[in-house]
Amino acid sequence: MDSRPLILLRPVKDLTDHRGGLSVIEKAEALPFRVRRVYWIHGTKPDVARGFHAHHRLRQLCVCLAGSVRILMFDGQHADWVMLTPSSGALDVPPMIWHEMHEFSPDCILAVFADAEYDEADYIRDRDQFIRHVHSS
Repeated sequence: MDSRPLILLRPVKDLTDHRGGLSVIEKAEALPFRVRRVYWIHGTKPDVARGFHAHHRLRQLCVCLAGSVRILMFDGQHADWVMLTPSSGALDVPPMIWHEMHEFSPDCILAVFADAEYDEADYIRDRDQFIRHVHSS
């Protein structure tokens, strides 16, 4: 098992003046892959959690555009939580990290940038299967 940190927040540049704010993600250090798919989660019902999967190959960058969401990151051995808000930066979700999204605020909008298009075969949706796969590698 490699020793990468579970929580890697990448910078989001905030430009603010008398008109308000503008947030920017650009350059390789903030957006470390070519984006092939963008989607956003919004209007999540109270007490609903999402995610509960890992990807074999897909890499994602999650940015909370409004509100907040609490995200669990699990590598098969260690787990850590991060609270994403518009000012927390962008969460890097590499392949083979189990992730769950909990405690969505009513106004939460979570944007996700992915390095590949949707592919159901890339998903691992069973946590026990994920753990077995990680420990067999």
